[in-house]
Amino acid sequence: MGRVFVAGSINMDVVAFAGRHPKPGETVLGTRLGFFPGGKGANQAVAAAKLGADVRMVGRIGEDSFGDTLTEFLKQQGVDLRHVRRTAEQPSGTALIMVTETGENAIVVVAGANGLLTPEDLDDMDVQAGDLLLCELEIPLRTAEAFIQRGRDCGAVTVLNAAPAQKCGFLSLPDVLVVNETELAFFLGEDLAADDRESLLRAAERLRGGPEQSVIVTLGAEGALAVLPGGAVTVPGREVEVKDTTGAGDCFVGALAARLVAQDPMERAMEYANASASVCVQRPGAGPSLPTAEEVARVLAAGEEA
Repeated sequence: MGRVFVAGSINMDVVAFAGRHPKPGETVLGTRLGFFPGGKGANQAVAAAKLGADVRMVGRIGEDSFGDTLTEFLKQQGVDLRHVRRTAEQPSGTALIMVTETGENAIVVVAGANGLLTPEDLDDMDVQAGDLLLCELEIPLRTAEAFIQRGRDCGAVTVLNAAPAQKCGFLSLPDVLVVNETELAFFLGEDLAADDRESLLRAAERLRGGPEQSVIVTLGAEGALAVLPGGAVTVPGREVEVKDTTGAGDCFVGALAARLVAQDPMERAMEYANASASVCVQRPGAGPSLPTAEEVARVLAAGEEA
């Protein structure tokens, strides 16, 4: 089985829990505070590793206490850090997150060391055909583009989670493009009916870079849909008690990568990723809430018995 290379952000998530989000200028009393390893790249890497993939992280962290904690956490989760560099020029990336009692979140990300990741940091990756390269947009765009291009040049499968949404000129480059409905609307520059799956499928088709590209749209509690070279696919949502949605999208993407590198068909990989995300939202935090393969297997088995 091939390896999963993940180029992306590595952050410390500082999470405040409160009954609701504050209005502008308002102070809301919180109920508790938590510090959780996170960052879209690290979350996706850990998600894939906990589900059995051989994962190599590509990124930068600061020479600070957060960096020490993040390094130790990633090692404990089985993520290979040979391509992660530490730097004194910037502190480790940080995300300030507020989570309400219904599990909804609002996030401010400060890139820190993540913003120093360069295309030159990719030079020592020994990418081979059969590997999978995954990245998102919490690293410099030129580095993300170089990473995807490296994967294509080496015959690897390439996956871009185009989040957070921002203008970039290489959405057509990866084999698989993953967005949520808000990001889909941003890239198309139009309002979309989020509750109309047929409309979303048509929108995903418009975003598609060509007939060989797969575009997946994640819909949170409503599941996911995709336009693929072989046609359209929809995956229904799962009813669970939501405690914290932080990291659920990353869990989906990491699980998807783990199954695609294991040669699962896309529809089966999406169903697996959706089940993984349904476990993630039932626990607080991002990195620590990511499920194991055994937990996902139980969820899928329960669904088959129902």
